[in-house]
This record gives sequence, structure tokens and C-alpha cells, in this order.
Amino acid sequence: MEFRHLVSFITIAEELHFGRAAQRLHLTQPSLSTQLQKLEKSLRVQLVARNSHEVQLTAAGRAFELQARQIMARMDRAAAVAKATAEGRAGSVGVGYNVPASRHILPHTLTRMTERHPDVVVSLWEKRTGPQLAALSNGSLDIALVYGQPSTTEFQYRRVLHRVPLVAVVGRRHRWADRPGVSFNELQHQQCVLFGREQCPAMYDTIFHAAAQSQISLSVSHHADDPGATAHLVSVRPLVGFASLPRAIAMNMGEPDSPAVAVKLMDPVPTLDLYAVWRSGETNPAVDAFLDCMETPESAQLDNPPPASAAAIR
Repeated sequence: MEFRHLVSFITIAEELHFGRAAQRLHLTQPSLSTQLQKLEKSLRVQLVARNSHEVQLTAAGRAFELQARQIMARMDRAAAVAKATAEGRAGSVGVGYNVPASRHILPHTLTRMTERHPDVVVSLWEKRTGPQLAALSNGSLDIALVYGQPSTTEFQYRRVLHRVPLVAVVGRRHRWADRPGVSFNELQHQQCVLFGREQCPAMYDTIFHAAAQSQISLSVSHHADDPGATAHLVSVRPLVGFASLPRAIAMNMGEPDSPAVAVKLMDPVPTLDLYAVWRSGETNPAVDAFLDCMETPESAQLDNPPPASAAAIR
């Protein structure tokens, strides 16, 4: 069965006249008859009954017409979807993100995507930087919103958020809990809890760079890859953890039901830039559409963070 045979049959069914059907299809009547015969032979049923006076569909022909029209509609839809996808008006894009991206990048980007590309399906996955880049590399993500620019030519990137500040995370009974801020060099005398570098290389390196600037050595005695686990550890031990200011706000640090408090770090204030990252040579038009909608607002710059104790981080 060939697609052109379906087109010919449906035209015959509509016209019930071989001459008019052949004219619509720009075929000769013998060619149209041959196509119908081939279709009937492939199906092993008679679809059209005709004599010198009239052309009629058989019962099998009427049943087949309904199915043939559905096939034609699906083909038309498939062609439209393919064209829309090629033009970035349809398709799908998988986006990884972290808390600062969730608060400062995704809201306006998703609004623009809905307005400009309503048929593009956007899937969202909250992950830390390391897992996002791994997912981008293996193809399970199309765009990563992460801390720090990648160092490999496998990816392209652009900065979308400037100067996300880091804060210290301590328990309510820690002696820093009521302070508006602490100098980074005061960490010299503290036991710290830290995540594995592979979880977020840029944040890890920023913390140790600030320590080098302050001419101190960090003492890392505990490890916790999950920010929630860090909050629990500092609530029961005299440890200091680290988080971005947006993460501290999102976790309601300092609220009555929170086990942890966020405290501003100063001299220096460790900060991170947020980047949109995608694969080099990307061919998915929906990726370009998403990136075009990602216009960083002027407010998406977190310079001069407020004191980050208890309620003040809001």
C-alpha cells in the first residue's frame, strides 16, 4: 500500500466520479484506475463498485474511507509538528536548575516561553551543578542553569545571573546565630561541614578561594551533599556549613521551625555567577527558543546582600 493510493481512493470517494477525481489529481483516468486496482489488490477487497451509470463505495470501501481519512489527518499533523519543531515552535526541552535560577531566571523565562512558544514542552529538573552537567553530557538535559562556567569545549554557556552571595549556616545554639555577619577569617577557628566538590565545583572552589584570600585554612570535619542534611548537622553540632543566600531564603533559615540560621559572610563576601549551559553544536530548535526567552532582568543581580541572620535574610 502506498500513500498516493490512499490519496487517490479518498478523492474517488469524495467525487464518486473517475473523471472529476482524475482531474483533481492531475492524472489520466487509466492511471487513477490502475492505482485503485493496486490498492484493492493489496487489501484483497473491493472498495469501489462502478458501472456505466454510477460509482459507489462498497461496504468495505465505506469502512476503509474512515480509516484512510484518519491516516491522512495523522500524516498532516505529523508534517505540521515536524515543521513547527524545526522552526522552534514545538518540540521539547529539558532544563536543569538550582534555587537561584528558580527564583530569578525561570519565572520570566517560562512566561515568555508560554507566550511565544506555547507548543514547546519544557521539563524542569532541580539538581546541583555537578549532576546537571553530567545529565547535559549524557543527553538527559538540554540546558543546565548552574554555578560557574564550564571549562570544556563540549559545552557553550552565557552568564545569566551576577554575584549570588554565599552565607554561613549554623545551628540556633551556635555563638554566631545572633550576629548580623562574620568576617570570613573567623572560620579559621571553626569546624566546617562541606559537600563533595563534584556536587558543585564552582561553589566549592569559591569557598576555598575566599579562605586563601583571608589567609586561613578551613577545617572540614564533616561532609553532607544535601543542603537539608547540612542544616540538620549544624543544628546538633557546633559546625559551620555554607549555602547560597537564595537557598537559605528558600529553606526559611531562621524561622521558628527551622533548625538552622544563615549568617552573612564578609571580608570577602564569597559570590558566584550563574550560567546557562548547553551542548556545543546543539541542533534542537527548542533550545534556541528557550535561550532567546532567557533575558536576565536588571533585578537579577544579587550585589550587597542584606544581613543574613534569622528573619533578616528575607
